[in-house]
Amino acid sequence: MTIKLPKAIEAYFEADRIGSPDAVVAAFTHDGVVKDKYKTHRGQDAIRAWMVEAGQLYTYTAEPFSLGAENGKTQVTAHVVGTFPGSPIDLRFFFVLNGDKVAQLEITV
Repeated sequence: MTIKLPKAIEAYFEADRIGSPDAVVAAFTHDGVVKDKYKTHRGQDAIRAWMVEAGQLYTYTAEPFSLGAENGKTQVTAHVVGTFPGSPIDLRFFFVLNGDKVAQLEITV
Protein backbone atom coordinates (compact mmCIF):
# COMPACT_ATOMS: atom_id res chain seq x y z
CA MET A 1 0.00 0.00 0.00
CA THR A 2 1.34 3.42 -0.91
CA ILE A 3 0.34 6.32 1.30
CA LYS A 4 0.92 10.03 0.80
CA LEU A 5 2.94 11.33 3.76
CA PRO A 6 3.39 14.98 4.69
CA LYS A 7 6.68 16.35 3.33
CA ALA A 8 8.46 16.46 6.71
CA ILE A 9 7.46 12.89 7.56
CA GLU A 10 8.46 11.62 4.11
CA ALA A 11 11.86 13.32 4.60
CA TYR A 12 12.30 11.53 7.93
CA PHE A 13 11.47 8.07 6.55
CA GLU A 14 13.62 8.61 3.43
CA ALA A 15 16.61 9.69 5.56
CA ASP A 16 16.08 6.69 7.85
CA ARG A 17 15.82 4.39 4.81
CA ILE A 18 19.23 5.50 3.49
CA GLY A 19 20.74 5.31 6.97
CA SER A 20 21.98 8.90 7.11
CA PRO A 21 22.02 10.41 10.63
CA ASP A 22 22.71 13.86 9.14
CA ALA A 23 19.73 13.57 6.80
CA VAL A 24 17.51 12.46 9.69
CA VAL A 25 18.65 15.45 11.74
CA ALA A 26 17.90 17.75 8.79
CA ALA A 27 14.26 16.58 8.92
CA PHE A 28 13.94 18.00 12.47
CA THR A 29 13.67 21.48 13.90
CA HIS A 30 16.75 22.79 15.73
CA ASP A 31 15.14 21.95 19.09
CA GLY A 32 13.47 18.73 17.91
CA VAL A 33 12.63 15.92 20.33
CA VAL A 34 12.58 12.13 19.82
CA LYS A 35 11.12 9.70 22.35
CA ASP A 36 12.10 6.10 21.65
CA LYS A 37 12.50 3.07 23.92
CA TYR A 38 11.69 5.09 27.06
CA LYS A 39 14.45 7.63 26.34
CA THR A 40 14.10 11.26 25.27
CA HIS A 41 16.59 12.81 22.86
CA ARG A 42 16.44 16.64 22.74
CA GLY A 43 18.10 18.74 20.07
CA GLN A 44 19.89 17.90 16.86
CA ASP A 45 23.09 16.59 18.48
CA ALA A 46 21.10 14.15 20.63
CA ILE A 47 19.00 13.05 17.66
CA ARG A 48 22.15 12.45 15.59
CA ALA A 49 23.65 10.34 18.43
CA TRP A 50 20.38 8.35 18.68
CA MET A 51 20.50 7.56 14.95
CA VAL A 52 24.19 6.66 15.00
CA GLU A 53 23.62 4.28 17.92
CA ALA A 54 20.59 2.66 16.26
CA GLY A 55 22.60 2.16 13.07
CA GLN A 56 25.45 0.52 14.97
CA LEU A 57 23.16 -1.82 16.90
CA TYR A 58 20.68 -2.88 14.22
CA THR A 59 19.90 -3.00 10.54
CA TYR A 60 16.24 -2.55 9.67
CA THR A 61 13.70 -1.30 7.18
CA ALA A 62 10.54 0.64 8.02
CA GLU A 63 7.68 0.65 5.54
CA PRO A 64 4.86 3.08 6.40
CA PHE A 65 1.42 1.68 5.61
CA SER A 66 -1.09 3.74 7.59
CA LEU A 67 -1.60 7.45 8.19
CA GLY A 68 -3.96 9.06 10.68
CA ALA A 69 -4.27 11.56 13.50
CA GLU A 70 -4.46 11.07 17.26
CA ASN A 71 -4.47 13.73 19.99
CA GLY A 72 -3.31 16.43 17.59
CA LYS A 73 -0.41 14.36 16.30
CA THR A 74 0.10 12.74 12.92
CA GLN A 75 0.29 8.97 13.39
CA VAL A 76 2.13 6.77 10.93
CA THR A 77 2.18 3.02 11.40
CA ALA A 78 5.10 1.22 9.77
CA HIS A 79 6.07 -2.41 9.36
CA VAL A 80 9.64 -2.67 10.70
CA VAL A 81 11.85 -5.66 9.93
CA GLY A 82 15.44 -6.03 11.08
CA THR A 83 18.10 -7.49 13.33
CA PHE A 84 16.49 -6.42 16.60
CA PRO A 85 14.60 -8.46 19.22
CA GLY A 86 10.92 -8.82 18.33
CA SER A 87 11.35 -8.34 14.58
CA PRO A 88 9.17 -8.02 12.59
CA ILE A 89 6.86 -5.56 14.32
CA ASP A 90 4.42 -2.79 13.45
CA LEU A 91 5.47 0.43 15.20
CA ARG A 92 3.52 3.65 15.60
CA PHE A 93 5.32 6.93 14.90
CA PHE A 94 3.62 10.01 16.37
CA PHE A 95 4.79 13.24 14.73
CA VAL A 96 4.30 16.88 15.68
CA LEU A 97 5.20 19.07 12.73
CA ASN A 98 6.41 22.65 12.58
CA GLY A 99 6.16 23.81 8.99
CA ASP A 100 8.22 21.44 6.84
CA LYS A 101 10.17 20.04 9.79
CA VAL A 102 9.52 17.46 12.51
CA ALA A 103 9.32 19.11 15.95
CA GLN A 104 8.58 15.93 17.91
CA LEU A 105 8.58 12.20 17.23
CA GLU A 106 7.49 9.45 19.58
CA ILE A 107 7.90 5.80 18.56
CA THR A 108 5.72 3.21 20.29
CA VAL A 109 4.52 -0.35 19.85
